[in-house]
Amino acid sequence: MKIRKTHARAKPEKTRASDLDVALRLRREDALPAAPAQATQAPVPPGQQTQASADVPRQAQEQKASAEFRRRQEHQPAGGRRGRVAPEQHTPTTGRFFYALNVPASVTGPLSEAQRKLKGNWRTTTREQMHVTLCYLPSVPLARVAELKALGTRLTQTLGPLDVRLRGTGYFPNEGSPRVWFVKVEAEGLDELAAALRAGVQALGIETEELSFKAHITLARKKGPAPRLPPLLFDLGWTAGGATLQRSHLQKTGPVYEQVGTFRFQAPAQSQPAAPPGEDSSHSTHHPDANSPSPAPSPEAQEPS
Repeated sequence: MKIRKTHARAKPEKTRASDLDVALRLRREDALPAAPAQATQAPVPPGQQTQASADVPRQAQEQKASAEFRRRQEHQPAGGRRGRVAPEQHTPTTGRFFYALNVPASVTGPLSEAQRKLKGNWRTTTREQMHVTLCYLPSVPLARVAELKALGTRLTQTLGPLDVRLRGTGYFPNEGSPRVWFVKVEAEGLDELAAALRAGVQALGIETEELSFKAHITLARKKGPAPRLPPLLFDLGWTAGGATLQRSHLQKTGPVYEQVGTFRFQAPAQSQPAAPPGEDSSHSTHHPDANSPSPAPSPEAQEPS
């Protein structure tokens, strides 16, 4: 009887051990399907799997082509890029021109010294820019520049050297706030030459300025508040042996002049006031009679160029 009781107690213990094993096995089996589901993506239908694999090399080709296009754009000149216009490729068809007398260094030096007296917002004319404008042409077709050269040659070949003298300084406008400071110039035959040039240019059908001719040399232009200087008188002059045709290129720092034609006064010097002996006819310094004071410039003088 004691033996039977022992067997009856042992059997439930085996059952409990077996139940534990089964529970552990089921837990492991429940955990096994979850691992592949986290490591893999949702299955792709057979029809779409081929298309997705084909997109991989296509995307690589597109990225390569895009990189090649950007590389070519960086090395291509700015003028050749679509949708952009390079400023340097713009070729003007017209230009600003003027006939003028050049001013020699013997005169530009003292004028440059006088410019140092200015105060305030005056932008002075450089020595290379100083000239006497004879006729200003604001818009000339570049194809007709040769006609202007021929006109200058024809009108100056019968003239002799011009005895040019400086007078006093003035402002334009003379009343109110001036914009330009200049020195007045005079010479026998100078007004007639300027009038002949203007008439000849207009006969060619080319536009000229409408203001009346007043011979001058521009010394400074006002760019803001600036005081006036009292009138200055110059005992200076020179004998001009010819005229020039200049082209004006506008820049932010001021105009730049390009000489495109030269015209010599070819008539004998005896037909005009003779230059002092031993001086060059085109760049000599002439000193007027010091006992004859130079009158002040007329208030109706035009705006110098």
